[in-house]
Amino acid sequence: MTDSSQYAHDDNIQDAPKQSVTPGSVIANVIRGGLIGLAELVPGISGGTIALIVGVYERLIDSANHVLTGVKRLVVGPDRGTWWREVKRAEWGLIIPLLIGMVGLVFTLAGVMEGFVTNHPSKARGLFLGMVLASVAVPLLLIDRKDLASTGKRIGAALLLLVVAAVFFFLTGLGGAPVNNDPSLVLVFFAAAVAICALVLPGVSGSFFLLTIGIYAATTGAVDDRNIVYLLVFMAGAFTGLAVFVKALHWLLHNMHTKVMLVMAGLMLGSLRALWPWQGPSRELLAPGADALPVFGLTLLGAVVVVAMVLVDRKMSAKPQNTEQTEAA
Repeated sequence: MTDSSQYAHDDNIQDAPKQSVTPGSVIANVIRGGLIGLAELVPGISGGTIALIVGVYERLIDSANHVLTGVKRLVVGPDRGTWWREVKRAEWGLIIPLLIGMVGLVFTLAGVMEGFVTNHPSKARGLFLGMVLASVAVPLLLIDRKDLASTGKRIGAALLLLVVAAVFFFLTGLGGAPVNNDPSLVLVFFAAAVAICALVLPGVSGSFFLLTIGIYAATTGAVDDRNIVYLLVFMAGAFTGLAVFVKALHWLLHNMHTKVMLVMAGLMLGSLRALWPWQGPSRELLAPGADALPVFGLTLLGAVVVVAMVLVDRKMSAKPQNTEQTEAA
């Protein structure tokens, strides 16, 4: 397929509807961005999961696809003169407030979150376990029930979800590398390219991947210490990974939506293994300890927080639609 036909194909994919920009929506999107940034600091929680919960996931993928297509046109062509038109199709009224919220919270709480995860591991995992467990329902609720009309399709969907969950459950149990407090910049670049996929793929935690390869502490430390060289290399790797991954995911979301949602739910289910509060040094699962009561209390709190976020976001998202229907009447 040539580049021009690829662009034409991309243009034929229907994007998620854009929403009007108001002061209220800007504030709400800054808060959403802060929540996504908080998730990216937590091993075991995916920023993509939070983006899905707060209702901006598919809009972000659509916007990222337009930006990447525009940059590609500008750099390698063809149709260089249309690159800016493609970039303008992104929802900048959504992206900019999200980035402000994400960056602001990451730089503010990187050190705090590292301390919480390191000093209170069972309580931290308990809280995040409840959040991810409640989040599994989100992609399942986004499935078009017409795609599961027959018994055979429902069985196939259940098998896909369970297989993905089982595979990811196994992968999250693999032992991690020793802590590397001074990683090479080459490692940082490629680690960022993989970890950034978690931002666009619910159920996969970028922080957990960094923890697995031993550079989580070095990365959060670089953020907290404002290590510019480290952060620039990390950002370059992240952009590279994003460019490779987003366009494929954009196509899948618009052409195989139900299967993608099932895979996302499976990834979330499988990731729960990494969030079991009591684990040994090699990530073996242990029985609940003496702190079981407060830990499970935090698990319940995490689930309640996610349910509340979903309900609030749905209520907020319904308001503009109701207003438009009233005006049309």
